[in-house]
Amino acid sequence: MTTHEVPESLRVEGFRVRRSFGFGPLSKGATIGGALAVAVDGIIATASPATLLVTLPATAAVVGLAAARRHGMSALTYYWAKFAWRRAARSDTTAYRQMFLPHPYALDLPGVGASSALIEAHDPTTGQRVGVVHDRVTGYMTITTLLAPGGSLMAPTSAVRGTIRTWGQVLDAMSTDEQVKGASVTIQITPGAGEALSDDVKARKRADAPQLARDTIDELVRTTPHATASVAPWMSVTVDPNATVNPPRELGEKVAESLRVVDGLDLSGTGTDVFRRATATDVRRLVRSAYDPDSFNAREEHFGQLQWGECGPVAADDGWEEFAHDGGVSVSWVLREMPRRPIPYSVLLPLLSPGRYQRRVTLAYRVLSPHEGEAVLEREISNAAQRADATAQVKGRAKWSQKADFARAEKAAAQAASGAQVVDWTLMVTTTARSTADLPAARQELERAVKATKGIRMRPAYGAQGAVFAAGLPLGYNPLVKD
Repeated sequence: MTTHEVPESLRVEGFRVRRSFGFGPLSKGATIGGALAVAVDGIIATASPATLLVTLPATAAVVGLAAARRHGMSALTYYWAKFAWRRAARSDTTAYRQMFLPHPYALDLPGVGASSALIEAHDPTTGQRVGVVHDRVTGYMTITTLLAPGGSLMAPTSAVRGTIRTWGQVLDAMSTDEQVKGASVTIQITPGAGEALSDDVKARKRADAPQLARDTIDELVRTTPHATASVAPWMSVTVDPNATVNPPRELGEKVAESLRVVDGLDLSGTGTDVFRRATATDVRRLVRSAYDPDSFNAREEHFGQLQWGECGPVAADDGWEEFAHDGGVSVSWVLREMPRRPIPYSVLLPLLSPGRYQRRVTLAYRVLSPHEGEAVLEREISNAAQRADATAQVKGRAKWSQKADFARAEKAAAQAASGAQVVDWTLMVTTTARSTADLPAARQELERAVKATKGIRMRPAYGAQGAVFAAGLPLGYNPLVKD
């Protein structure tokens, strides 16, 4: 069996989680909070020493929870989030029923998409209609581009290296444009029926073909009944049309300014072909078919007649580890930590391979400006050095992991000084099953795909299933974009 070998020149590295300075495993906030709690205990003890029997155990418990880790976060943060979610669940805040909403709230999408509105605009550059999602709170505009990516596994090394270099140029253009607030690239894989592959092969098979060829293709069809899939990739760019010297006043001028900014991002040479800008009907289809998988194969006329609020779910329940919506139940996972070693550019291939259930893989990112990126990296170097020094003062030497973390921070700063871009980014994966009974199998399939990436650590989006589900759709929500 032939395996895909990736040369060292096509491996990427430099992934690092931001870490504030704190004592031991504590964060900066937890360290300051613990110090204040101890100081308060000391003040209280001078007036009434007996109260230490109550305050000291409580302080120790809180500091212990802050120091302990749970799914890549502090246990205090995890359990506080779970407490907040349970409180919201008791008040039915996590449940959505469109038919019970009064006007005009019934015309909005639920959750993080409530402030969005869909505008059908005309792009003067291409002469085509474009669907623009407007955030009525921040004023940001999100424009989605439908893509047609090409395969790179069989491409020569020089071509793949050029593709990676071109993507770096796109990131560089984003970092110097103050109007670009963030972007996300999503690939949605929807499994097709097994009969589709059989029917296609049957129609194209020639009677005069060699018997070995016919037997081979028949065996492939028989053993891969779920190999067919519909792949829909798109890229959404969020723009602030007001972040300019002369901000536009009218809504139409803001849309035109946003289109101008997105048109300035050249994706040619990035390994993907730009199919076209997504129309309002395209955006409705992507959003509605995600909430209601049964409408995936509906006609264009069906989506063209929908109001923006009708693209969301009629009913939804945002659970702690799952999100139930029209015609399906979804599970979303988020990035926990990237490998600390160089990884091949094709590391996400297991997540992008078709399976039995629909899957949506989203890479969301925000490119920092050169000035902000330099400040962040210098702060990270200082924090890493302070953590190592604090550990050395207590234990006599710093941990090897702390020394390695400091070295990675210094290397990232050196690369940024040479022109590399600093990017805040995250990875989100959503898989959808048609029923609750199929949910365990869908979750198991996702777990296997994550493990197959060999190093990428992910976890369920605890208490944020609905938000992460929406982040993978072209409705203007990017968790990394700051207001």
